[in-house]
Amino acid sequence: MNTVDSLVSGAIDMHVHFGPESLMERRQNALQLARSAKEIGLRALVLKCREYNTVPIALLVSELVPEVQVLGSLTLENEIGGLNPSAAISAARMGAKIIWMPTFSSSNSKSVCEKVLGFKLPGSEQVILDSRGKLKAEVKEIFQIIKEFNIVLASGHISPKETFALAEEAQRIGFNKLLVTHALQGALTTVLCSNDELKQLARGGVYIEHSFWDVLPTMNAYDPVRIVELVKAIGAEHSIMSTDLGQSYNPPAPEGMRMFIATLLRKGLEAKEVEMMVKINPAKLLGLT
Repeated sequence: MNTVDSLVSGAIDMHVHFGPESLMERRQNALQLARSAKEIGLRALVLKCREYNTVPIALLVSELVPEVQVLGSLTLENEIGGLNPSAAISAARMGAKIIWMPTFSSSNSKSVCEKVLGFKLPGSEQVILDSRGKLKAEVKEIFQIIKEFNIVLASGHISPKETFALAEEAQRIGFNKLLVTHALQGALTTVLCSNDELKQLARGGVYIEHSFWDVLPTMNAYDPVRIVELVKAIGAEHSIMSTDLGQSYNPPAPEGMRMFIATLLRKGLEAKEVEMMVKINPAKLLGLT
């Protein structure tokens, strides 16, 4: 078995899209996705949908494809009531492994998404801070739910200011599963954290996610060397790799993970660094160790 195949075997993708969705066509449904993951040897997937809680689908697909651990999540979008503690506690009790802060509906993303993707999103822009620049009460309530159930909190598409507010709250309450979503992926956001800001967050115990979607020529095709340089700067122990795939115009997410692993190896990451990012850190965050 070559190096790429050995790293793919047992890898975990924490950020995968699937169909159906109301506004976007997806490459695979959840069952097709799990079967593809089984064929390539992935250990686990986290199903992400910005329109509904994916836990019930994940549980069903896990029974149909027991070789792959298919896990569910919740994204705090307008379609589920936005910053909705009731939705968060429901998903947590069902077994959600990740809760994402607002993505397309975030004030840092909504207008950009509508322009780039070409559709009108429901509801108003969401911010997680109040007029004083502090976390809203409902966000703190959601944070407590996430901590109680030991769930990963992912930043979604929120602004750097909002991300730092989450990091401060995480430190205050002793929470160590905060993840900055696709840190270098700027196609659908107004402002990204700078490299120096990401380094600061990592020093504070925050994990930094790198995804494959925006590297591909179907989107911005940014140089993956940027990922390698940032991983070297902050350390693989603070980083994870995911695909963010599932789009109809891209390869299936499991094959995308194989391509992503091969790409970063060829661009300068060591096998032990990739293993940390696709196996060790995701397993730790998801409680699969």
